[in-house]
Amino acid sequence: MININPQKLTLAILLVLCSCISFAQSNKFKVTLDAGHGAHDFGAVYSGHIEKNINLGITLKVGKILEKNSSIDVIYTRKTDVFIDLVERANIANRADATIFVSIHCNANKNTAADGTETYVMGMSKNASNLEAAKRENSVVTLEKDYKQKYQGFDPNKPETMLGMTIMQEEFIENSIALAGKVQDRFVQDLGKKSRGGGVKQAPYMVLHKAYMPRVLIENGFISNPVEGAKLDSEEGQQEIAEAIAQAIISYKKDFFDGGTNDNSTDKPSERIENKPIKAIPEDTITKKKEPKIIDKKTEKGIVFKIQISASPTKLETIPSNFKGLSNITFTHTSIYKYMYGETSNYEEAKKLLKEATAKGYDSAFIIAFKDGKSIDIKQAIK
Repeated sequence: MININPQKLTLAILLVLCSCISFAQSNKFKVTLDAGHGAHDFGAVYSGHIEKNINLGITLKVGKILEKNSSIDVIYTRKTDVFIDLVERANIANRADATIFVSIHCNANKNTAADGTETYVMGMSKNASNLEAAKRENSVVTLEKDYKQKYQGFDPNKPETMLGMTIMQEEFIENSIALAGKVQDRFVQDLGKKSRGGGVKQAPYMVLHKAYMPRVLIENGFISNPVEGAKLDSEEGQQEIAEAIAQAIISYKKDFFDGGTNDNSTDKPSERIENKPIKAIPEDTITKKKEPKIIDKKTEKGIVFKIQISASPTKLETIPSNFKGLSNITFTHTSIYKYMYGETSNYEEAKKLLKEATAKGYDSAFIIAFKDGKSIDIKQAIK
């Protein structure tokens, strides 16, 4: 007969349970919600509508909806009227090992007729309106103590100075675009809102810069617009927006985290980068099954550098008119299409190709590398 110590057995069971709980938690989809501005940083203020309060109201409502889903953990950068440094907002998401980061804001314009929504991903846009939007949000750093030392080399009035800082946008840009596209789809299809510019926008937002995961910044509407401002400042309006954002996040989770496919076409983000190509292959010619990763031409041998210029859920013909006049376009596909320009085994030549792509307007283009047709780390390729 085997003697079992009850205390040791209880301890063992507890350890197993803790291990299981820890494993389950590690596999949870973690969403960091960031309510823009706070405390002495009011954000935009028009006709009694205060951005910091609207942002917080929408954020808490989004979180409340998501928290009903047991497979989602919600982390907040703030739940009350407090001031959080921009870099700390990103750090909160990083420490939580968040799956995605969503920063919630409202827009404003001296032209009180301006209305509609905008969704942004991290990128070095040269578009004047995008840069102005980034400058407005980045100006918050001047309210932080010792901001010149903390953000050394960065001038909030010159977003392009962020080029000198480490930007990890290439690792998350595709998923960020997909998430932003889903938010945009919900706004347009569910709420009938106008999508300004017709596409997911790219701009150098400091709050997105240091978050090392797919991340988006949402401008929910213009508080400077009398009608839209009143809606944004109402419980009903905030709840509608919160529902749209939450459903977009849940749809993204299903497609990119759970590993499932979403056959509901209204849930799929459309190709929405500004200045998007216009000649898409008809939808009925695209297979609905998840395809293996492919390159649309003969697999290259050895080390090859290419320039990734865009990512989209939509398959496009690789013709110059679809890519601002660029030829020699290839693509890969897993859950999203990644379009690349040029190819060379010489890294210096790759830099020249990158300059050509950015000159055509692909401001967020970057160099990627393949070895025998398989994607590899750029540093490994250079070595």
